[in-house]
Amino acid sequence: MIDTTVRDEVAVITLNRPEKLNALTAGMRRDLAQAVRDHGDGSVRGIVVTGTGRAFSAGEDINEAVGRSLLDEVALFHDLTRAVLQTRVPVVAAVNGLCVGGAAEWTLCFDARLGTPAAEYFLPENHIGLSISNASSLLLRRLIGGRALRFVLDSSRISAEEAQRLGILDEIVAPDALLDTAIGLVHRWTLPGTATGVHLRLLRPSLEEVEAAFAVETEAAKEVEDSGIAQAGMDRFVNRDR
Repeated sequence: MIDTTVRDEVAVITLNRPEKLNALTAGMRRDLAQAVRDHGDGSVRGIVVTGTGRAFSAGEDINEAVGRSLLDEVALFHDLTRAVLQTRVPVVAAVNGLCVGGAAEWTLCFDARLGTPAAEYFLPENHIGLSISNASSLLLRRLIGGRALRFVLDSSRISAEEAQRLGILDEIVAPDALLDTAIGLVHRWTLPGTATGVHLRLLRPSLEEVEAAFAVETEAAKEVEDSGIAQAGMDRFVNRDR
């Protein structure tokens, strides 16, 4: 369900579970973090992450998560963000479609986010009764400032155009050009003689900041789990069509 190839010296990691909108199981999140670490050591010029079908990812596979510890689920998402920020090469999201929840939050730590016109960002956590994670409490404010609060509390989908206006997407490109554009961006950033590795360290959020965000998000996850609203919300979500 996670496919990795190397194309033109760039690792392309593809979420390949289109029948489930590339929803991320616990195992997929572990595999994703490992794939990023395997290729983030400088053995390739960069990493591009994309999805198969009409979604980048529907986020956490809530059907699998029902009955599991929310803290364990959050910890897996946090490690995805940690894996990206520890790379020595640029990491680019090629958002081919719907980008939801923890998957949308994950892309916030990437060095660039490109999307097709069909790309949509959607953080449904507030209306489900879950709390945000992936250091998005830090990264959203870093990207879009005070507009972060409304984006989270509204729990509404935003189009590619709105995501670009807010500053979540950097560029909108045609679907058939998405991967080529993402790979081309990595190539431009990693020309011979560039100091890209140094600037990644200087301009990415520090791991200290991110770990502090993880800590407060873990406390928030414990609060909604202990209150019962998280489990009730997941139950409603799973049973919504029954």
